[in-house]
Amino acid sequence: MIAAHYQTFARYNAWANRRLYDACLALPAGEAAKARPSFFGSIVNTLNHILVADRIWFGRIEGVDYGARRLDEVLYENLEHLYAAREDFDAHIVAVTDAWTDAQIMQPLRYRSLAGDAFEQPLHLVLAHVFNHQTHHRGQAHDMLSQCGVEPPPLDLLFYVRETR
Repeated sequence: MIAAHYQTFARYNAWANRRLYDACLALPAGEAAKARPSFFGSIVNTLNHILVADRIWFGRIEGVDYGARRLDEVLYENLEHLYAAREDFDAHIVAVTDAWTDAQIMQPLRYRSLAGDAFEQPLHLVLAHVFNHQTHHRGQAHDMLSQCGVEPPPLDLLFYVRETR
């Protein structure tokens, strides 16, 4: 039951990302990269941050180095390339979470922060953090999108449930 919860969130995450990226691609050229008064400075930078953070966390979870070193790292300046990388990693997140059992999700995860500090938390709480983090920053990008004259898409979990069930 617990694993199924996070498997649903992995799919919801991919769905919400597709909707948000599709809306961003409808912006006039250069608008997504335009400097804005936001934490990461633009829609593209905010979307990069979400991908970077996902790579860091899933790297810790899987014991794989995805190469992300800084939370403000810009992996892709081009929105189309960023979208392709996002879709690939979302498919990876779905595949990884689909393989987990309830027992595995309850196990502790030992990892190091980017500063090198050691931590341990149950995997299920780390996953809750990862998916909550994405929702938080998608909300920031959603807000910036609304300032550009493009109707932001509904991204609520229940919209996903209604659309996919």
